[in-house]
Amino acid sequence: MTDSIDTRLLELLQKDATLTSQELGDALGLSQSQAGRRRQRLESDGLIRTYAAKLDPKRLGLTVQAFVQVQLGQHGESSSKAFARLVSLRPEIVSAFTLTGEADYLLRIYCADLAALNTLIHEVLLVEPCVARVTSQIVMDQIKQDAPLPL
Repeated sequence: MTDSIDTRLLELLQKDATLTSQELGDALGLSQSQAGRRRQRLESDGLIRTYAAKLDPKRLGLTVQAFVQVQLGQHGESSSKAFARLVSLRPEIVSAFTLTGEADYLLRIYCADLAALNTLIHEVLLVEPCVARVTSQIVMDQIKQDAPLPL
């Protein structure tokens, strides 16, 4: 069970996960120890899964972002596991979703350039025996950055 203070604490941490217990306490009107205990409870309850730094892909040389839809030719446990294994081994694929509709998967990909994206699609994805079709959309501009979850 979470209350309004927990919700506010989660909102604050989504914006800045480096906040100390003292800073959280000050923002929430709690003592440092109360804020720290609430954070620990939210972590142990699984509401806070991890903490991570948000990096700038362009400054790291990852100038191409794309969404790639993948349709499998064969469906079944072995095909799904093979494709999931392939996705897990490729660092360019930063997230993957199973979908309803025509495509089976949606991949979010960051690459250094179009040549690297082309290589990933033609020499990795399309050579996978279970993959029947790949459709890609290259991101021209991201008008809203990955936002915190709505609480």
